[in-house]
Amino acid sequence: MPTFEYIVRTQDGKRLEGKIDANNINAANEKLTEKKYTVVKLNENEVAFDFLGPFLDRLNLEMEKLKNRIPLATLVFFTRQLSTMFSAGLTLEKSIFFLSQEEKNKKFKKILGDIDKSIKSGMLLSDSLERHPGVFSNLFISMVRAGEVSGKLSETLEELAQYLETVEETQRKVKSAMYYPVFIIGFLVVTLFITFTFLIPSFSNVYDELGTELPYYTVLMVDIGEWFQGNLIFVTLTSFISIGSIWFATLTDRGRLIKDRFLLNIPIFGKIIKDNILSKFSKTFGILVNAGVPIIDTLDLVRRVVDNRVYELAVEEACTNIENGASISQALKNTSEFPSVMIQLLSTGEETGEIDTLALKASEFYTKQVNASVDRLTSIIEPALIILVGGVIGVIIVATYLPIFHFGDAISNF
Repeated sequence: MPTFEYIVRTQDGKRLEGKIDANNINAANEKLTEKKYTVVKLNENEVAFDFLGPFLDRLNLEMEKLKNRIPLATLVFFTRQLSTMFSAGLTLEKSIFFLSQEEKNKKFKKILGDIDKSIKSGMLLSDSLERHPGVFSNLFISMVRAGEVSGKLSETLEELAQYLETVEETQRKVKSAMYYPVFIIGFLVVTLFITFTFLIPSFSNVYDELGTELPYYTVLMVDIGEWFQGNLIFVTLTSFISIGSIWFATLTDRGRLIKDRFLLNIPIFGKIIKDNILSKFSKTFGILVNAGVPIIDTLDLVRRVVDNRVYELAVEEACTNIENGASISQALKNTSEFPSVMIQLLSTGEETGEIDTLALKASEFYTKQVNASVDRLTSIIEPALIILVGGVIGVIIVATYLPIFHFGDAISNF
């Protein structure tokens, strides 16, 4: 008999998780409904493939994100509007309804319509959001749930809106800085592909007919071009298979750890990635603590938000140390992944009772670090790429057309 994993709400609002045996998902839903539970989530547990569980969960989540990809700007606007309408005195039900009616994005409009129906049926907002994991992050859902429990949903939505606006601004800044380099590198790759696949082989025929002796670099380019032309299908298939294999490997915990540690160690870029993680960690930590979420639960949520396996393991280690009696700052220091500046700020916060405020200060510091690093990188990378592209194209032109200077000798031999 199949086993189903469930998340439900009792009549008094308590959240329960567990497993239930039933012939099918409808029978499982009926069993839970008979107990007067409100079903939040119900999925079949594939026992035969438990060893693939984490991988399949991550794969399903990635597929869900691709299926329901919602622009961050849309999510930011929704959160800001919901915060404004709710704080102005509108009920949550009316606020969601109005926003669903006005939404222009068809996918998000459908999702808001489903959330509206869930709320009207008696579900909490956090439980309604949890039904769409590919759209709303663990942080989003957890902050809403913390606001519901503490009775500060309006204030929590405001903080969440500000947080998402900061994230959007940082992402926009990083993306805008990367557009030009990506375009230049893409242009260079396409140029090299066309040159070695089509241009060089055509020149090779001309060189053979003239019988001129070719310079070493021209011969090398001709050989590379002929190899590419003869192995085009092999190169294309190998590229696709390699990229696909790497992507699937990064869905496993081991693969993610290798990838994320590699990213952190890339010169220049690694520092930007690390500062961005620390900014996200500090911001999330400060917001959740301020919302009244217990420290262990806060760190568990932060662990899911940092989006880096190295720091996920570090936070897990810190949680274990805190449960064994260590202070927050000492537990994070023992992981060797957090810088002394952050440790000092959190230590001061523990002593003064303002750890949430100082965590947010740390977030501001690292956000400024990210912005400054991106600005410096942009000022360096643009001229460097121009020199690189110019140099590569220059070498190709010289190597391709150098034999032309010997054409006179070749023609005189006819």
